[in-house]
Amino acid sequence: MRYIEPHAHMVSRTTADYQAIAQVGCEALCEPAFWAGYDRASAQGFFDYYRQLTEYEPARATKFGIKHFCWLCINPKEAEDPVFAREVMALIPDFIDKPNVLGIGEIGLNKNTRNELAIFEEHVDLAKKFDRPILIHTPHLEDKLKGTRLIIDALKNANVDRKRVIIDHVEEHTAPLVLDEGFWAGMTLYPESKCSPARAIDILETFGMENIWMNSACDWGISDPLAVIKTALEMKKRAHSAEIVDKVIFGNPKEFLSQCPNFHLH
Repeated sequence: MRYIEPHAHMVSRTTADYQAIAQVGCEALCEPAFWAGYDRASAQGFFDYYRQLTEYEPARATKFGIKHFCWLCINPKEAEDPVFAREVMALIPDFIDKPNVLGIGEIGLNKNTRNELAIFEEHVDLAKKFDRPILIHTPHLEDKLKGTRLIIDALKNANVDRKRVIIDHVEEHTAPLVLDEGFWAGMTLYPESKCSPARAIDILETFGMENIWMNSACDWGISDPLAVIKTALEMKKRAHSAEIVDKVIFGNPKEFLSQCPNFHLH
């Protein structure tokens, strides 16, 4: 099966993971900027990280026939200090026109604080300035519903094009909020948190196959870079047609990502 991995943190994965996803049909992957497992001490750390996303990782992916794209931001986990966050954001214009950069992400909220929200809103303004799509991180566990509502309210106030915004890490209680407001939704498939394959398929069957994608978001923690293809196989076990499976794992992400002129598969 062909598929697009729309959210994977390959800086945290081995070359063997690239080989594994290539062998099961991954044609392209997208890597949002995220937390490095520790709080970086200076903006220079992010400069080097952006170089890694725009230079080194694309070259590593190419060795396995995979197109590599990325998103740029300071992630919400490190955005609590607004002075530091703005120093990092000042670097983004120097990288935004790199050939594999899609847009701004994964921005959002971590603990739903006032400072996080302010930096989120400034990221949204940056995306509008450069006319780029937006990829959004929603908080975990008990903070998710409140954070999702805060994010949606901020996006409404910013008058963004909702079809160019994907709100990721949705679950059963937040998927309808996102989709009903006209945004795209992303489901993250984790072995121990977020969505299991069964739960993700339940969400698809409940809320429909439009404007939604699945991703592994594989990173430093317990995660599976093959999660998307494994869930696709579970969809087939539930008697979903090959056409529907292809739509969810290839067609939908291609449709959203194609809104960025830098996204191309050939």
